[in-house]
Amino acid sequence: MPISLVTGGAGFMGAHVVKELLDQGHEVVALDDLSGGFADQVDPRAIFIKGSINDHELVDRLFAEHGFTYVYHLAAYAAEGLSHFIRRFNYTNNLIGSINLINASVKHGVKCFVFTSSIAVYGALQPPMREDMRPVPEDPYGVAKLAVEMDLYAAKHMFGLEYVVFRPHNVYGEYQNLGDRYRNVVGIFMNQLMQGMPLTVFGDGEQKRAFTYVGDIAPLIARSAWTPQAYGEVFNVGADRPYTVNELSKLVMEAMGIAGTVRHLEARNEVVFAFSDHTKAERIFGAYEETTLAEGLERMVPWARSVGARSSSAFGHIEIEQGLPPSWKQKA
Repeated sequence: MPISLVTGGAGFMGAHVVKELLDQGHEVVALDDLSGGFADQVDPRAIFIKGSINDHELVDRLFAEHGFTYVYHLAAYAAEGLSHFIRRFNYTNNLIGSINLINASVKHGVKCFVFTSSIAVYGALQPPMREDMRPVPEDPYGVAKLAVEMDLYAAKHMFGLEYVVFRPHNVYGEYQNLGDRYRNVVGIFMNQLMQGMPLTVFGDGEQKRAFTYVGDIAPLIARSAWTPQAYGEVFNVGADRPYTVNELSKLVMEAMGIAGTVRHLEARNEVVFAFSDHTKAERIFGAYEETTLAEGLERMVPWARSVGARSSSAFGHIEIEQGLPPSWKQKA
């Protein structure tokens, strides 16, 4: 029976991948430091370990004890905009922690290492982004993700470590951390509506994103480790149709049944148009059904109501104050 390690297994996407693997008959160890995830989101069939990928001694011990067949690395602090202001934290968690896992995977003969990168590696390239474009990340988060991709390429050619890289984008759905004010705009909007607060939109709200329902891509990520045609490849995955943030705000209000208001904040430094081409993933994995944004929001709403509003606290370890959006300095 395959034994899989899922990092970030108590988090948003990780919890979904854990369930998919268990349903496929895998034994699963879910590793998470609970900085953004919740232990009750981990499927009880999995072995849950509270710990950090930055703890290389813990990582080495888990690999030695369990002899993992596959590694699914989803742990990250995925706040693109904030990463400019927490550079050391970003690289420690998103790059060095990843290297700890790659080292252990090489030493213990892991069959395949599946890594969730990000559309952030493309920066402001003209959409739709394609895998054959030269990545030009514009924020430290994207830089860290691209660096891990490059290290996996080097590890494959030096040590024979097989890998698959996914670049998802703007994923939403059940298990999102509703209390995170820096990322996952769908969760932020739902959380604000449940608290009777206005929806906060940076700039004019005409930024375009293709919002991806997590249930569409988690099964694909899970099965990639035993898809040899995918080894050594990078794949964009996600929804095809882009929406403006203004359009998203209206759809979230409709799904929640709450006629909220929108408050526009000062524009921040961010990529304006971000969506990608998924032809390559469809060629290797087959066409996957795309849940419409309206349908995905309807599925998420009952879960969000059952969880309830969550407090949103400011990040406590800002390293650079210059240019930090004022709303990110406020205490909840």
